[in-house]
Amino acid sequence: MRSRQAAEARGRRAEAVAAWFLRLKGYGIIDRRVRVRGGEIDIVARRGRTIVFVEVKARADAVSGDAALGPGRLSRVHAAAAQLWPRYAGSADGYRVDAVAILPRRWPVHLKGLD
Repeated sequence: MRSRQAAEARGRRAEAVAAWFLRLKGYGIIDRRVRVRGGEIDIVARRGRTIVFVEVKARADAVSGDAALGPGRLSRVHAAAAQLWPRYAGSADGYRVDAVAILPRRWPVHLKGLD
């Protein structure tokens, strides 16, 4: 139970750091932790006329961070983004799926347009 609570706390901190980082890069944060059937989007952001659905991964090293963004995980994020797109479309031209990797003692890494 404690390890699950600790992981939840780490995830929330990582999402806060990622949101801060994206704001510094000129993104507006629209929503956080949006759940849909079959998935969750950590951050919904906007930059210009593009909605960005962001998956946040906090890992101890880059290798485990890459593994956490495998095809299975990305397909769930894309499915959730497709479900959420109508909710956030408004005056946007389109959307994309990004990821922000949070690694110890490093700047966050922003990976754009994941397939």
